Amino acid sequence: MDKLYEAVEAKGPVCVGLDTSAEYIPPGELKRAASETEAILAYNKALVDATMDAAACFKVQIACYEERGLAGLGVYAETLRYIRERGALVIADIKRGDIADTALRYAKAHFEGDFEADFVTLSPYMGMDSVEPWLSYADSKGKGAFVLMRTSNKGMRDFEYRELKDGGRLYDAVGDRLSELAAARSGAHGYGAFGAVVGADPKSGAERDEAASIREQRSNLFFLIPGYGAQGGAADDAALLLRKGNGGVVNASRSILKAWMSGGGGGTASAETVAVADNRFAAEAAHRAAVEMRDAIRTAAKG
Repeated sequence: MDKLYEAVEAKGPVCVGLDTSAEYIPPGELKRAASETEAILAYNKALVDATMDAAACFKVQIACYEERGLAGLGVYAETLRYIRERGALVIADIKRGDIADTALRYAKAHFEGDFEADFVTLSPYMGMDSVEPWLSYADSKGKGAFVLMRTSNKGMRDFEYRELKDGGRLYDAVGDRLSELAAARSGAHGYGAFGAVVGADPKSGAERDEAASIREQRSNLFFLIPGYGAQGGAADDAALLLRKGNGGVVNASRSILKAWMSGGGGGTASAETVAVADNRFAAEAAHRAAVEMRDAIRTAAKG
């Protein structure tokens, strides 16, 4: 987590999400590739190279690769490997959450070998024994994790907002336990090895106060902040969950992966744009989108 904090200081809080689908790739590239999976890998590499200077880290959603079977998992493994070889940090978005013995096996699978990542995402709702086995890798290999706390999806209020008998909401209880874990493994910049997923969904009024309160109360938790861009979250929503522009990374996937479709500036691509688009064109658009996002969040964080 210290490395991630330092990456944010140097490059800004953008996390590029490689939730890559074939429909996001320029058609000409798909035609030239031997297969869709090969095209996805080439696209991922092009976007990683293009956005390295504007992204603190990358997040790879495993479901986008699992759906393609063994070939897809090969692309997933190679994408993780490529990002780490380029010297960048990568979050494996796997949202695992199972009993202790199974959790330890998952940890080995995603912190060693073919699927090795720097961070993973975890679900805590089977209890802390589903989270704690991952800690051995924080201690022995410097690995980290982001645990679901207050997410950005439509159904977050179904359970996360349930009121507890002793006060607060369910996500508060998750945050309390994560803060305890973080305090036991605090790094040089004051954050623990395990952080939290806290969404940057569109906020106004009381919701803005809630976000500011979450950030203030969880001062030792580094946040992975989804919900920006295609999910409706804006720069000022994300900035509420940062501390002086750091203390979290803000994920954007579709708004960067599909930036070439509008030239990186919103709207709809013309037929001429689609006709000439290739990975280089797409990578340039992705870079512009990442820089625009970074600058907007930095400006909002200063305000």
